[in-house]
Amino acid sequence: MAKKVFVIDVAKCNGCHNCQIVCKDEHVGNDWTPIAKPQPDIGQFWIELTERVRGTVPKVKVAYRPHLCMHCDQAPCIEACKYEGALYKREDGLVIVNPEKCTGCRLCVDACPYEGVMWFNEDLNIAQKCTGCAHLLDDGWKEPRCADACPNLVIRLMDEDEAKDLIAKADVWKPELKDKVKPRVYYIGLPKKFIAGTVYDPKEEEVIIGATCTLTPAGGTARVIETDNYGDFWFEDLPDGAYDLEIKSGKKAKAFTGLDTAVADINLGDIALT
Repeated sequence: MAKKVFVIDVAKCNGCHNCQIVCKDEHVGNDWTPIAKPQPDIGQFWIELTERVRGTVPKVKVAYRPHLCMHCDQAPCIEACKYEGALYKREDGLVIVNPEKCTGCRLCVDACPYEGVMWFNEDLNIAQKCTGCAHLLDDGWKEPRCADACPNLVIRLMDEDEAKDLIAKADVWKPELKDKVKPRVYYIGLPKKFIAGTVYDPKEEEVIIGATCTLTPAGGTARVIETDNYGDFWFEDLPDGAYDLEIKSGKKAKAFTGLDTAVADINLGDIALT
């Protein structure tokens, strides 16, 4: 059987929450034993659309990311489970909690390094999470409900061999865990940081169009852009690190040193050239 991977193109996600809603529709009130017992009405999201606001007003971008079990090949949850067959990996790569064998010890929940993907059902005394809709796949479906309902084809469940080219240009969530747990969920278009601002002439009280902005990373190659018709500049897709920025327009100039994107995106606000 071909192993499956999730490929999620977050650049296409518009935050509609369809994936989250249909997961509830599929699992709340429905017993898919031995794949899953019913999901609680509230409190659990086996796939959850997380929203992150980047930057500060008025230089703001919003990033969405469907968040689910990573179905790791070296899953810490399986390693932590002390009960044979309670947590297992299928031949297709999906990690499943067997609700008939789970004892409610919570060791798997504590072991998962990805926050908010392993849940505990207090009423049923079992751990629960995304199953990849394995019950539907076993019944002939080609994809889980979240992928089927996505209007922008953000979420895809694919054969690993078929997805090789996409995987090659994709990232994983928490890359520091990639080699340790070997997740099977890949993200395309995860946003990197930006540095932005608006350049203006305080004497003329006008924005400056066409000012030359040169951004130089520590030990790297400079990038050069010009301010647009609103006096704005955006340096996007920046790796975390320290940057120096120089802005010039004629004889007027302004310099910034040590701009650090490791913590957050940077909005420099209104920049007066004098």
